[in-house]
Amino acid sequence: MKNKSLKNRLIIVFTVLVIAVSSLYMALPAEGMYPLSEISNIDLVGAGLKIDPMEVYNPEGVSLIDALVNVGGCTGSFVSAEGLIVTNHHCAFGAINNASTTENNYLENGFWAESREKEIPARGTNVKITESYEDVSEKVLAVVENVTDPVKRIEMIDAIIEELEASESDVENSIEAKVSEMFTGKTYILFRYRVINDVRLVYAPPRKIGEFGGESDNWVWPRHTGDFTFMRAYVAPDGSAAKYSDDNVPFTPNKHLQVNPKGVNEDDFVFILGYPARTYRHKSSFFLEYQNEIQLPYIQELFADLIDILEQLSEESVENQLKYATSIKRLANTEKNYRGKMKGIRRLSLVDKKKAEEEELKSFINSSDDRKEEYGNIFNQLEDVYNKKMEIGYAYWWTRIGFRYSGILNNIDKMIEYAEQMALPEDQRESKFTGEKATGVADRLKLWAASFDADKEYMFFDKFISDAATFEGNSEVTAVTSRLGNENDTAVLVEALLKDFEPGENNIITKLMEKEPKEILKSNNELVELVRELRELKENISEQDETIKAELTKIYASFTEAKKEWKKTEFIPDANRTLRLTYGYIKGYSPADAVYYSPVTTLDGVIEKSYMGGDYKIPEKLRELYEAEDYGMFKDPNTGSVPVALLYNTDTSGGNSGSPILDAYGNLVGVNFDRAFDATINDFAWDDDYSRSIGVDIRYVLWITQKYGGADILLSEMGINNK
Repeated sequence: MKNKSLKNRLIIVFTVLVIAVSSLYMALPAEGMYPLSEISNIDLVGAGLKIDPMEVYNPEGVSLIDALVNVGGCTGSFVSAEGLIVTNHHCAFGAINNASTTENNYLENGFWAESREKEIPARGTNVKITESYEDVSEKVLAVVENVTDPVKRIEMIDAIIEELEASESDVENSIEAKVSEMFTGKTYILFRYRVINDVRLVYAPPRKIGEFGGESDNWVWPRHTGDFTFMRAYVAPDGSAAKYSDDNVPFTPNKHLQVNPKGVNEDDFVFILGYPARTYRHKSSFFLEYQNEIQLPYIQELFADLIDILEQLSEESVENQLKYATSIKRLANTEKNYRGKMKGIRRLSLVDKKKAEEEELKSFINSSDDRKEEYGNIFNQLEDVYNKKMEIGYAYWWTRIGFRYSGILNNIDKMIEYAEQMALPEDQRESKFTGEKATGVADRLKLWAASFDADKEYMFFDKFISDAATFEGNSEVTAVTSRLGNENDTAVLVEALLKDFEPGENNIITKLMEKEPKEILKSNNELVELVRELRELKENISEQDETIKAELTKIYASFTEAKKEWKKTEFIPDANRTLRLTYGYIKGYSPADAVYYSPVTTLDGVIEKSYMGGDYKIPEKLRELYEAEDYGMFKDPNTGSVPVALLYNTDTSGGNSGSPILDAYGNLVGVNFDRAFDATINDFAWDDDYSRSIGVDIRYVLWITQKYGGADILLSEMGINNK
């Protein structure tokens, strides 16, 4: 009897262990942002999905995928049959900022269109809906089958891609075709997108809710940010895409998401659909070294300095606060992201891990004469090319960023280009320099020169010149260093260069734009001459970089094939802003020794943080609602409060901002907006130990919309019984 009892107990223990191990296995989703073509190959039901996977993506019919939109580089989703879209507040930030004035400061106070007639244009925003996709790899690669020169090869690939995009686009029916490279030099997919140009703001919470925690909490958990905004897509009465017009009507999507106002709990299965930005997981250790030594630290430090300048100029001016808000937000988002990436590379010893993996790959290649002949030179080739890339790295990023962020460099550059084009016969000019378009270019240059932001532009220019003076070797900016003189004083140089640069009639651009194009090109003004030399540097560096890219395209094609042979598996392609699916679970994590973060935050935490002031200030009405415990149907029985943010172990990247968080039944339970600081490394590597994404809980979205915003009508439109 004792033996039988022992045997029974062992069976029970074994059974429990099997169940435990199975549960553990299910709780660890595979790394991957799966493209549409791979969704049918994932065991979503085994992972926890409670609906037919065909309801997620059905290439022959309507599915959840049809509710997704790409909105301004972010993701959004339709949540009603009348074109209502939910996305992030930070994705709509620029549109809200553009619509704001000191009299109607929608950014600070929020915006609510009480009727359709009061919805306002989200200027500069359009939405794109993925209509279909097609593998065009054979068509693309056929044109370079016998081409060995890497530069010629990439030029021919670019040409065939441009041809395919032009032939497959249908302007009349608002269809835009885009070919995306899935595996470098190997796989090309043509996507067709329906474009909607009339997008309007419907409801945006005030900044103290939509950006609660500001930069202090950006990329940080625990999080308490109401990062959401509602917009609406409009089309012409006949259903075609049209620019803003009073005659336009709300767009009727093929599919819209159902909202689950009860939300989710810890350990629940969730999945995300969206347009993640670029990841680089199939790159080499040489790529990571370049990131860690050149790109990440230089841009992070540069952006930190530019932010300091803008914040200094904003301290005492509400006008400047509005003027610079979007710029500061974008710069700060990248600056902190890059700091997180550098921390992740260092903490995970990622470069060393990549090198160790590559040593194993080398051994595999060298174990076969055939493989050695085909792949044996890959690593020497990678090292040679990345050495060239490292040598020009600082000059590349300086010219790329300097000509974008310095208005002085940017507009003198445009003036020189204008003069060069206008000196040509009209039939030889680029289209933007013909007829009335050319007049428009000239008018914009004159307007900028007459009213440019002197304080900001002088300080930005000084920063870029000071940086340029420090570069050496193949990154040396001789246009700057040759002008420094024996004292090597950049302040003296900057003062000399800017002596003819001030707003109004005396500005050198204003003066030169009154002259003939050939006279502009002959100008001996020192600042214009400097920019002319910098343009030559930029062109030279760009040509070198294009050659490097062409060489890497060919090398990485072989690198990927070698890894596939070694691993004996197919890979999920790196994210590239095409529609993807990722799945996981509502799950906390431990970012450091003796620290554990649970995966749900609540309104209680908002109030606790509010006493810190600064980035944590809240509107008084929010505090009143909290003190009255006016939670309505959105009170969580587990916490007794309103859930605010969620943490989950899905695989996401930048373009997933605004992505819908969907429960096991495909219902909307949140809106993704960020990653934890440790997960900024996701672009290079994913791991369940540290990769966590952050979203705003749908219950907080609905509670703010109804109780704070008074926009009950939106809940009704989404089919929510809000009594």
